[in-house]
Amino acid sequence: MSKKGKIKQKAKEKITANILVKNFRRMWPYIKPYWGRALLGVLLTIPIGALDGAVAMFLKPFMDNVMVERQPKFSALIPLLIVGFTIVQGILIYSSNYLNTWVAQKITIGVKRKLYEKLLSMDTAYFDNHNSGEILYRYSNDAENASVGLVDNVKQFLSKTFSSLSLVCVLIYNSWQLALIAVSVLIVFAPLMQFVRKKMKEIVAKSVVNMSSMVTVYNETFAGNRTIRSFTLEETFKNRFHQITDTTFALAMKMVQRTNWLSPVMHFLMACGVALVIWGGSYLIVSGKITSGNFVAFVAALMMLYTPLKSVGNNYISIQNSFLAIDRIFEILDLQPSIKDSPNVKELTEIRKGITFDKVSFCYIQGKPVLEDITLQIPRGQTCALVGNSGGGKTTISALIPRLYEIQSGSIKIDGTDIRDFSQASLRKQIAMVFQDNFLFSGTIRENILLGNPAISDEDIWTALKSACLYDFVKGLKDGLDTQIGERGILLSGGQKQRLAIARAFVKNAPIVILDEATSALDTKSEHVVQEALDNLMKNRTVIVIAHRLSTIQNADNIVVINDGKIVESGPHEALLKQNGAYASLYSMQFKK
Repeated sequence: MSKKGKIKQKAKEKITANILVKNFRRMWPYIKPYWGRALLGVLLTIPIGALDGAVAMFLKPFMDNVMVERQPKFSALIPLLIVGFTIVQGILIYSSNYLNTWVAQKITIGVKRKLYEKLLSMDTAYFDNHNSGEILYRYSNDAENASVGLVDNVKQFLSKTFSSLSLVCVLIYNSWQLALIAVSVLIVFAPLMQFVRKKMKEIVAKSVVNMSSMVTVYNETFAGNRTIRSFTLEETFKNRFHQITDTTFALAMKMVQRTNWLSPVMHFLMACGVALVIWGGSYLIVSGKITSGNFVAFVAALMMLYTPLKSVGNNYISIQNSFLAIDRIFEILDLQPSIKDSPNVKELTEIRKGITFDKVSFCYIQGKPVLEDITLQIPRGQTCALVGNSGGGKTTISALIPRLYEIQSGSIKIDGTDIRDFSQASLRKQIAMVFQDNFLFSGTIRENILLGNPAISDEDIWTALKSACLYDFVKGLKDGLDTQIGERGILLSGGQKQRLAIARAFVKNAPIVILDEATSALDTKSEHVVQEALDNLMKNRTVIVIAHRLSTIQNADNIVVINDGKIVESGPHEALLKQNGAYASLYSMQFKK
């Protein structure tokens, strides 16, 4: 290797060592609360490893005193001592495994909790750009692989280290000449490890992406099972899954091709070491430099030293998987949400004047604006309806008010104060949102309503249900408020889901209400009932309504027509009809019959 190549190699090795040290340091806060048990579990590995050498050491006096000199008193004593040492070693192994598993699980829980807190802190754009499979895999599986793998690998490493040290001492004690031969075989071990790590990293990264895709398919199959059935997509999804599993197989085989040659190579090296020891040992016995007992104890210790090294390839792969998982975990923990509270935020406690959009522009993808120069006044207590073509930016406007996304230019103000000067929590407490597809959580009707305000009483819940036109339905259920509604409210009809979401908004009692296509997915009968519930919700509140059905917003104080990210018209219903512009065109298309 050239001088330049050697410098690069040393630099890589230094970087790798720094990464390992850095990972241990970063994991320390999760280990620290349990360091006492962790230390005890680690300390137990010392006698566990050392006892391997003690068992091998007993073979010398057994061979010399029993097999050669035929002294009967040693024939029972030494086997009993070996059994006794092995029992002690077994007890220590069990205790160490128990402690290390306890510590590993506690560390895993700590890491998972931190990752989940990080997930909750991420803004909406983060979820837009990552699929569910990637989030589930990286936020759950990586924590398991990193924590359990770290503890197991440290335990294995220390146990094997002390075992190897004790066995090397036995080797040197019995024959330093043979010990030099045995240990020299291991010199090639380090460069092989470095080579394998480089080959692993790329494959592991691809495997994580592929496993994330597999989890996504499972999620979509569960959530979209009705769509799959109705569109007869079974074959499509089967082929999609087959493609992912084929990739999984290919990556697994590539991992074997690039790394599993290590174990056969180690087998070969160990065989060379044993052959050289037998050759050299024969000469030393014949020349009288060592006894038969020395040789037998040496070979036993050598086999105990070499045997775990033969499978070191698999162990090393496991260690690297653990460290790579740690790398991925801290990639996530280092992420920062794009929407943050400023250092001196205010608390928004009430709405006195209203909401103002001042030359607001926004884009999801840089260079592709969704909203351009939006200027809009929404006075307190009034209803503002947003209408226009699909994809024009109506829903985006409603998402900017609670700061689900951050605007690129302009400002949104409440009572003259930029919403970025309010804490996100206090801002969102003043806003209740009802969507076209409201997310209901698995659990009971009571639990879902309490999400809007955990402090309310059952009496308040029933009042909200009356206002949401859901009182009679819930009252007629066997379990009433404690009725289970299934995951995402699957056991309720579309109209019932909407009204339950409206009841949740009622108990929140926020002064600003945003209704995003809240009735568009319902039939005429359900729409009428839900619209009545919405009318109740809108009373004495500042309301932003997004609607395609113009019949639902004719009484709005101000109707704003948004096409292609720009406001083209605004005003009351009758005034807009007289202008004979974009709104009148939409109206005539819907009511031409």
